[in-house]
Amino acid sequence: MSYDLAVWEGTPPASGLLGLREFRRLYDELFNAARHLPPAAQIQHYVTGLLTRWRDDGESDGDGCPWVHRPLIASASGSLIYFSVRASRAVEVTQYAADLAAEVGLVCFDPQTGELR
Repeated sequence: MSYDLAVWEGTPPASGLLGLREFRRLYDELFNAARHLPPAAQIQHYVTGLLTRWRDDGESDGDGCPWVHRPLIASASGSLIYFSVRASRAVEVTQYAADLAAEVGLVCFDPQTGELR
């Protein structure tokens, strides 16, 4: 089990429904495209902030590393990162991830609940 978050550059949507629409649009554009785009600078900065707290370079798959897929930056394309956190670490990690996104001016969205974080 895992918990997914989507973080992207842009103006925060006015509602969860608009957030879901924007997430789907970005996902289709950036992940379903024929080629994977390099992460935007602001997304790279965000991932660096996450990795400062939790590394993804060879830690065990136990509770030491919260990322389901590694390297974490591989979950980014252009202005969007869509990543999974181990369920056992979801509360701690997603709160920090949402706070960090707000701090650096990114939108954080929970695709499972359709809520902006």
